[in-house]
Amino acid sequence: MASGTAVRHRLEFAFARTVQACLRLLPMTAVRACGGALGTMVCVVDRFHRRIALDNLAQAFPSRSEGENALVCRGMFRHFGSLLLELIQFSALQPEQMLERVEVEGQEHVRQAYRQGKGVLYFTGHFGYWEIQAIAFALHAEPISVVARPLDNPHLHAMLERIRTCTGNTVIYRQGGLRRVLRDLQSNRGVAMLIDQHLHSDAVSVEFFNRPAATTSALAALALRTGAPVIPVFAFPLPGGRYRLIFDRPVPAPETKGPDAIREFTQRCTDVLEMYVRRDPHLWLWMHRRWRDQEPAPAEQAS
Repeated sequence: MASGTAVRHRLEFAFARTVQACLRLLPMTAVRACGGALGTMVCVVDRFHRRIALDNLAQAFPSRSEGENALVCRGMFRHFGSLLLELIQFSALQPEQMLERVEVEGQEHVRQAYRQGKGVLYFTGHFGYWEIQAIAFALHAEPISVVARPLDNPHLHAMLERIRTCTGNTVIYRQGGLRRVLRDLQSNRGVAMLIDQHLHSDAVSVEFFNRPAATTSALAALALRTGAPVIPVFAFPLPGGRYRLIFDRPVPAPETKGPDAIREFTQRCTDVLEMYVRRDPHLWLWMHRRWRDQEPAPAEQAS
């Protein structure tokens, strides 16, 4: 007899497939509206994550009123509802349809980075349309490798991997993925990763919204080891169900190579992410427990 977890996983997958089939019948503007409505409903019923988000917002923006932070919180839930449905619908489009929906800024930074022949490290956070930007990037430039964590539900995991690889990208899972990342960089390929999740190991402590946050050391360690340029990437919604993909200037590496170089480089990348989040706070995942008490490993150990 199947376990309760296996049954739940199959039910979740069946629901996701049904949603996927329905979304293909709708225009992207309607999908975005439906996603916003879904997010609003979740904001009302999910008191646990709403409290986390409001607490994070209060500490990140202490000068703002409760009403202002509550407005950002509702906007965040609406955004992530839209993100979920739009990702499912976007991945079902033909490549030419994807290209029509995305405009790009800063592509010259990408071309210059690849000319160095050391591969390119891209980073972003749970901000904007990070999954869609990876899918679209493969069409505007060339396929990349995306560093990710596998989902607990094996059926949804396989579904998400098909979405992530639909335009030629590959997925590298963190466990045992270092050799693949290094091999891709040596082949002058791009590798993308998120830098805004709390980690229990291989982390350094940097300031994020004036609070210490355990942050992956992998991006900085790889960049310092290989010399690969590091480019921030962000995707924003545009009217009419379209998107703007922005490649920012490469983040300069520290001049020194001492034990604090990884921490300093990680702080520089985190500062870029924070700048974007401050501009559009409703596009970041405030419901994530980003700040925790556990002390990360020292920078020299993380390297």
